[in-house]
Amino acid sequence: MNWIQRKIYLYNVTFGLFMLDPWERYLFNTLVLVLMWFVFYNGSRYATEFYTRYLC
Repeated sequence: MNWIQRKIYLYNVTFGLFMLDPWERYLFNTLVLVLMWFVFYNGSRYATEFYTRYLC
């Protein structure tokens, strides 16, 4: 088992995804990716606004 496979396995075991059906795992991972995109997108918008308002 290489490093990437171990990290995927650790992710599946940590969040309990190993006991889900493949379509449920796909749905959960999609929701996680959408949530991460939302957080990073709005975080970058806030950071650029903060930078232009207070640091420039």
